[in-house]
Amino acid sequence: MRTHSLLALAAVCLAGAAMPAHAEDLKIGLIYGKTGPLEAYAKQTETGLRLGLEYATKGTMMVNGRKIVIITKDDQGKPDLSKAALAEAYQDDKVDIAIGTTSSAAALADLPIAEENKKILIVEPAVADQITGDKWNRYIFRTARNSSQDAISNAVAIGKPGVTVATLGQDYAFGRDGVAAFKEALAKTGATLAAEEYVPTNTTDFTAVGQRLIDALKDKPGKKIIWVIWAGAGDPLTKLQDMDLKRYGIELSTGGNILPALAAYKRLPGMEGSTYYYYDIPKNPVNDWLVAEHKKRYNSPPDFFTAGGFAAAMAAVKAVETAKSTDTEKLIAAMEGMEFDTPKGKMIFRKEDHQALQSMYHFRVKVDPNVAWAINEPVREIKIEDMDIPIRNKR
Repeated sequence: MRTHSLLALAAVCLAGAAMPAHAEDLKIGLIYGKTGPLEAYAKQTETGLRLGLEYATKGTMMVNGRKIVIITKDDQGKPDLSKAALAEAYQDDKVDIAIGTTSSAAALADLPIAEENKKILIVEPAVADQITGDKWNRYIFRTARNSSQDAISNAVAIGKPGVTVATLGQDYAFGRDGVAAFKEALAKTGATLAAEEYVPTNTTDFTAVGQRLIDALKDKPGKKIIWVIWAGAGDPLTKLQDMDLKRYGIELSTGGNILPALAAYKRLPGMEGSTYYYYDIPKNPVNDWLVAEHKKRYNSPPDFFTAGGFAAAMAAVKAVETAKSTDTEKLIAAMEGMEFDTPKGKMIFRKEDHQALQSMYHFRVKVDPNVAWAINEPVREIKIEDMDIPIRNKR
């Protein structure tokens, strides 16, 4: 009897030793350009990610019994640094899912790293079409909108027969992909494209390119618009407006932007375009919570990329909950076609390229002297079914 008791006790002890004292942490890596030209975007992404994880887990910061740990890495917006940071996150930090990065050029450099490590990368907020296009692989999912979503929604907002448009974009993947998609979408609206101009990302003097755009449009009949696709500093809208476009009957148009950049839009009352997010437009419980909490904690409304980081968090949590695992193959199976809630409402990861399909918003600039930025007054929601977003990968 004593021998049996000792054996039983030994078995219990061995079983106990084989069981971990607690489940392993759920590690989420955030790769972002915390310093560099897009640091404002990166900081918003981090704020949104943390708030989104809090909301998605009802304040517990736990998923399937695992504590969420966020590991951040600054890539400064540089492709080589981003590749190294992501590899380190996967290999040394053993992150289960990575999210990032801010620059499209850096994000494109990261794609092969996810494939080599056979680990999920949720791209947020980089938007270049190639990310879920010809450079895509099956480990890549994107909550951020892509250039085609930006472009198609902007074309819907401003394009119609009798309108002539010229474009100004930055000379890298974000700008060139954006203009290519815009041009394709604009052709379907009956509008005419008169010229395309590209300038370096660090351009501050827009005099020469502005004159070329004016020359391309000034003698055209009907409505004439310069559509600008821009990220970061430089403020081309103000610089172009200073060239007295009204004298030639030329208007400006662009997509939405972060609130500090919208301050420059106050000089453009009535300007129309399409935006990814403006805090006062979406009406749903997730956005209501985000706006209220952000105002409470930061004394300001949430911004463009705060909503993006929040969406990435919601996607990551739902994926792990659905898969009941962080095994990559199980996550992919759970995420393909997955619907999830965000501050913008419903998003869906398209099975063919893992691009999140989502609403966009046609806005008109409204100026209120008591508000520091231009208000994006909603004209209409451009819903998922209103946009035919091309599938550009080679799957």
